[in-house]
Amino acid sequence: MKVGTKINGRYQVKELIGSGGMAKVYLAHDLILDRDVAVKMLRLDFRDDESIIKRFQREALAATELVHPNVVSIYDVGEENGLQYIVMEYVNGTDLKQYIKDNYPISFDQIVKMMEQILSAISLAHKHQIIHRDLKPQNILVDSDGNCKITDFGIALALTETSVTQTNTLLGSVHYLSPEQARGSIATKQSDIYALGIILYEMLTGDVPFDGESAVSIALQHFQDEIPSIKEYYPNVPQALENVVLKATAKNPEDRYQTADEMAADLETVLNASRSNEKVWKPTMSTIDDVTEDDLIDLSGQDDKLEKTSDRRVKSNNKKKLALILIVLLLLIGGCTALFYSGGKNIDVPNVEGKTIAQATAILENRGLNVNKKYKYQYSDDVDKNLVISTNPSDNEAAKKGSDVTLFVSKGKKEAIIEDYTGMQYEDVVKKLKEKGIKNSQIKKEERLSSKYAKGQVISQDPTEGVISRGKGKIKLVVSSGVTGEMKDLEGMTLEEVQKYAEENELTVVEQYEYSNKAKEGEVLSQDPAKGTTIQVGDTIFVTFAKEQVKQPVYNVPNKANQNKINQGNQNVQKVPNNQGNNGNTQEQNGGNGQGNQNNQGAAEQQTPQAGQNDNNGQGNQNNQGTAEQQTPQAGQNAANNQAGNAGVNANVQNNQPLTQGE
Repeated sequence: MKVGTKINGRYQVKELIGSGGMAKVYLAHDLILDRDVAVKMLRLDFRDDESIIKRFQREALAATELVHPNVVSIYDVGEENGLQYIVMEYVNGTDLKQYIKDNYPISFDQIVKMMEQILSAISLAHKHQIIHRDLKPQNILVDSDGNCKITDFGIALALTETSVTQTNTLLGSVHYLSPEQARGSIATKQSDIYALGIILYEMLTGDVPFDGESAVSIALQHFQDEIPSIKEYYPNVPQALENVVLKATAKNPEDRYQTADEMAADLETVLNASRSNEKVWKPTMSTIDDVTEDDLIDLSGQDDKLEKTSDRRVKSNNKKKLALILIVLLLLIGGCTALFYSGGKNIDVPNVEGKTIAQATAILENRGLNVNKKYKYQYSDDVDKNLVISTNPSDNEAAKKGSDVTLFVSKGKKEAIIEDYTGMQYEDVVKKLKEKGIKNSQIKKEERLSSKYAKGQVISQDPTEGVISRGKGKIKLVVSSGVTGEMKDLEGMTLEEVQKYAEENELTVVEQYEYSNKAKEGEVLSQDPAKGTTIQVGDTIFVTFAKEQVKQPVYNVPNKANQNKINQGNQNVQKVPNNQGNNGNTQEQNGGNGQGNQNNQGAAEQQTPQAGQNDNNGQGNQNNQGTAEQQTPQAGQNAANNQAGNAGVNANVQNNQPLTQGE
């Protein structure tokens, strides 16, 4: 349909936004209500297919009964030029499959929030007796705010309409198909819950639990294999959260949650501390009976697609006829071989190493042995993927005619060779790694600003070369966000870590320091720009680091009484003229003596601090009667000086003057 075409004279087509097995989805504008809508239009080649038209109409009928914020709303239904169309709410975003790819790993809080929305919508559908039967990430839309909306009730069926068992028809995508659906049984509420468990597994690990080269091999894994451990790939996942997956995907429907509300109630508390030591959930019921390919509905040629065009269906029918002829021939050959070997004889098991499963089966059955359809898959460094490694009983061992033989099939090498992906686009690298058997959960992505590498290109990787274990190893890819990106949260980082971040992102850092008791010394207290702010190569960032408060030393201050006593010795210095007419030395200059003359009767009761230090003063005079009653501790230091001064006193001076107290 061309851009600009008006459907029913009201919905003007803007662009093609999606294409499915039986319909195309266009973005259109409602000219009457002035809003964007999504128009789902049946493909031209299904215009005359009554069963497809009924199914298309059933989708519209089912969705109109469900008014819920997490279900895509149906606005209008009609027919244009013989083609059925449905006008729906337009969700500006992506589907959950692409969301997981773009945002993995997703936080546990976000996963729980999104699953609660999905379960709420399915709960409403089940209360209206509607089973979706095709729940998968591609049918769950995620808007720009992370809200989920379920769409495509194309094969939804009311429980009241399930009187006729539908077999030999693929109902739902095989990666999310419950065991009972794959065998052709009626879909129930537990079938939807099984699909939700697989979706939750994919949100936690980034991959579906079961994969293979054909729809049949995937369906058999749903029957026979235990769901892979999430904690093996993601050790940090809470056991309570993994238990929700285990219970929802139990092989026996009776072991699963009986309602979507029950699953939602369990999911609500998985992150609570009270459930941190929860044990691994185990089913109480026995598993469903063993099945073979013959027990499955027709899955030939199916690879995650619900519909085939008429031409494809013709080709599929031709393949079925050819396969039937081959089976008949094999049975005839097997019958002849059985006649050749008499009953009770032992048969040597032939060597089928390196053969495909089909080749090995034919060889073994030609010998009169029965091949167990429960193949055992294991890694092998010598045998290519999907080829037989060995058998049990092993080759050349004797086995009775008609006894079972188990095939051990290669999953490929345990380790994948890592190349240098520098400069390649991240999406291309992920594709290459997945081709090598590396899961999304093993790939860690870190974005950095770069002026050298374009947006999306790999700047560096760890490890740079060598090998990585499939399912357990990790590879870190540093990817360019271009010259712009979001500012990182630096809180708690050290100066060295901040400098490394700035260098890696081609930024300039300005250091600032601030006293704080809230963080350790040297850790980041604040930053500018704030985390999440858009920055670009060459920007300057201001980072404030914590500086520890320094305690001031405490000094012992002498009390006032002692201080006054010390100060008294520094006051009222006696300046005494010593022997007028002589050299005019004062008491201070002579060490405070004034007693160096024969008839010097004056007493220096109060002397300067230096005066009282002369313990040996006056030794050079015969009649030194003066006493220094108050002396300071420093007085004794001038003893020698005073002796010399006294010796120089003029002994013949007769005109002695009495001492006078100076200021």
